[in-house]
Amino acid sequence: MEYFAQFGLWVTLILFLTFQIQPNYGFYLPGSYPHKYVVTDELWVKVNSLTSIDTEMPFSYYSLPFCKPEGGIKDSAENLGELLMGDRIENSPYRFKMYTNESEIYLCRVESLSGDQFKILKERIDQMYQVNLILDNLPAIRFTQKEGYFMRWTGYPVGVKIDDAYYVFNHLKFNVLVHKYEETNVARVMGTGDGAEMIPVGKEDSSEKPGYMVVGFEVIPCSIMHNADMAKNLKMYDKYPSSIRCDPATVAMPIKEGQPLVFSYEVTFEESDIKWPSRWDAYLKMEGAKVHWFSILNSLMVITFLAGIVLVIFLRTVRRDLTRYEELDKEAQAQMNEELSGWKLVVGDVFRAPSNPALLCVMVGDGVQILGMSVVTILFAALGFMSPASRGTLITGMLFFYMILGIAAGYVSVRLWRTIAFGDQKGWVSIAWKAACFFPGISFLILTTLNFLLWGSHSTGAIPFSLFVILILLWFCISVPLTLVGGYFGAKAPHIEYPVRTNQIPREVPQQKYPSWLLVLGAGTLPFGTLFIELFFIMSSIWMGRVYYVFGFLFVVLILLVLVCAEVSLVLTYMHLCVEDWKWWWKSFFASGSVALYIFLYSINYLVFDLKSLSGPVSATLYLGYSLFMVLAIMLSTGTIGFLSSFWFVHYLFSSVKLD
Repeated sequence: MEYFAQFGLWVTLILFLTFQIQPNYGFYLPGSYPHKYVVTDELWVKVNSLTSIDTEMPFSYYSLPFCKPEGGIKDSAENLGELLMGDRIENSPYRFKMYTNESEIYLCRVESLSGDQFKILKERIDQMYQVNLILDNLPAIRFTQKEGYFMRWTGYPVGVKIDDAYYVFNHLKFNVLVHKYEETNVARVMGTGDGAEMIPVGKEDSSEKPGYMVVGFEVIPCSIMHNADMAKNLKMYDKYPSSIRCDPATVAMPIKEGQPLVFSYEVTFEESDIKWPSRWDAYLKMEGAKVHWFSILNSLMVITFLAGIVLVIFLRTVRRDLTRYEELDKEAQAQMNEELSGWKLVVGDVFRAPSNPALLCVMVGDGVQILGMSVVTILFAALGFMSPASRGTLITGMLFFYMILGIAAGYVSVRLWRTIAFGDQKGWVSIAWKAACFFPGISFLILTTLNFLLWGSHSTGAIPFSLFVILILLWFCISVPLTLVGGYFGAKAPHIEYPVRTNQIPREVPQQKYPSWLLVLGAGTLPFGTLFIELFFIMSSIWMGRVYYVFGFLFVVLILLVLVCAEVSLVLTYMHLCVEDWKWWWKSFFASGSVALYIFLYSINYLVFDLKSLSGPVSATLYLGYSLFMVLAIMLSTGTIGFLSSFWFVHYLFSSVKLD
């Protein structure tokens, strides 16, 4: 017991150091902690990595010749999920004063562009890179009008190319939406110690001052031809000597090698009816919302209807076989055993150990771990605990739940191993070790390979070496020990006893008219039909920079996917047993796991037809590498669903009837 107590303390310490990189900030729920700003209070804009749907490789904001803050560049505190996503949030020179409109603010003068700066600036414009700004945790949003429709974008482009000339957006027009602060002492009302640290309650003499909350952050980029000579003697935040008219429909500042750049901005404040809890609505409104909702509902109804029919027919068939058999007397049963064919003839082989039993146990254990992580993470996200307002919490939560559920992976894999070995405990430590290292090891290999590509491209998407060390420590100091603990409990738990004996000589499987693996691969089409519509929105969120937040629907789709995978695997297992094919173990796993094949084919289709602008072999390799990683996780989780449901069905089927 003392060992487990010490282990628990170490786990708690490492989790605290890893996930609480911002120790002064409590758990954040969107809408819980509004920040009060008094008039003339300073607001500072932060910058995130430059992103592009053309390359899918983020780069640092200051990799381009932009203005730097006077006090130097400082990184904002980031959690583990933000670092893994490639976010690099830094301070910027853009400064506002609450509810104070300012115009023609001079920012800085970048001296003549060097050859390298000019080249990289042209490349970023060609690759359609977007500048991502953040104010009070809200990303800058840009509205454009096309053919009578208003479109929303996060961030703004670095520049634009027109007739072989490159223009940079060197003037930004900000519009900050504010709402009157409705509660002067939110921290005391909520009774949260962390909240009291986050929210400036204010002194008594300043409590009567009107306070405001930021509820919107809009940006309009413009290309202005500034006079570089006029800006030589200006200091940052000085008034620009001539008037600036921001017209987003025209561009006037071409970039040339050896030519200086002048940056400026203006800001207006607008009081809005938008309340604090609703300030993310502008980002969460997805294009084609009606199509999204109706398509998902239609898919759910159709798949549920088909799965219901299959389940009813299936249960009636099995029940009829069992009823007919149980109504016969012993002599008739003996005669029936000699005359009838089908699943009753493989009674002596149905629980014969499969080929590569250790690999099967490891894959099933890892599948349970991934499936549990997915269910818990999506459930928490659907309840609002992992909103876009809390950047990186989704990835951080996934890592946390995955490590904790290592106990389940070790338990299931070892107990299944003991069941296949008829209760023998020999080798359970090896199985638990393999379960702890199989999926993480393959993932580590894929991500390391992709990381070398990102390192070579100097992208912020590359995982820093320090973060690599942290991930390895999490793996071997938390995940592996927890998996071994689960394996220990699995070794101590009673193994599942088979209802029938296994013959010493294996029965020959009759020649089939068609390859059984062809049917197994085709079975993945039905589970794929439950999620391919939702898959489009998820892919668009990952690769097109759109915000995904309909986790409620995703949770429903996940539950439906589990049911369909179980039903499909049951049907195929029963069909194989009916043709006297007792080698059902691996086939039941891949009957539902084959959905991963169709998802990978869909990923290739998405790359060819939806990501047409994706340029360069590095970007395509990154896309395919991450897709392979996702497909592997889906195969293990869906295959585990099919195997466990088939194992339960076969055990139930042969324990329901007495066969000699």
